[in-house]
Amino acid sequence: MTKSVEFYFDFGSPASYLAATQLPRLCEEAGAELAWKPMLLGGVFQATGNHSPATIPAKGPYMMKDLARFARRYGVAFQFNPSFPINTLLLMRGAIGIQLHEPARFPAYVDAMYRAMWVEPRNLNDPATVGAVLQESGFDPAKMIALASAPDVKDRLKVATQEAVERGVFGAPTMFVGKQMFWGQDRLDFVREALAA
Repeated sequence: MTKSVEFYFDFGSPASYLAATQLPRLCEEAGAELAWKPMLLGGVFQATGNHSPATIPAKGPYMMKDLARFARRYGVAFQFNPSFPINTLLLMRGAIGIQLHEPARFPAYVDAMYRAMWVEPRNLNDPATVGAVLQESGFDPAKMIALASAPDVKDRLKVATQEAVERGVFGAPTMFVGKQMFWGQDRLDFVREALAA
């Protein structure tokens, strides 16, 4: 049976972005499938009483330096978004909608959102900016807004977020290999070891 990594993520998490730059290759090398699991991190925080590390005065500045260190280690572009925190409800509904209705375009959508969030930072709190990013990436903004507003998409994001909480997820990124849970992009070595076991 092929092993898989279930990857719970939200575009608003810079650590999720870093994990997303590494997991496809990690899974390919391990002969494992990567299952992308969009969730609403704000909903997870609300359900678990957790908070973004960036909001903790003693931890936030350290975390920014640490993320930059990992980006250099991975050889990937990274800039902290000056508009952080960003309400990702529309973006994550978009991810669910594309996954449900146009799965072949999911990788392009993920790439566009992560690029606009953490590589060439844009203010994705602004709907017009989100529309521009979508247009530039070959998506029809009006069609995407309609998709993100569809009842089945809204419901699926709620269910996905609740499922994450029920599995013990309290932050992003969170990866599962079978029943083993790993939180944080700095736990990828443990994910690799779990796949090899």
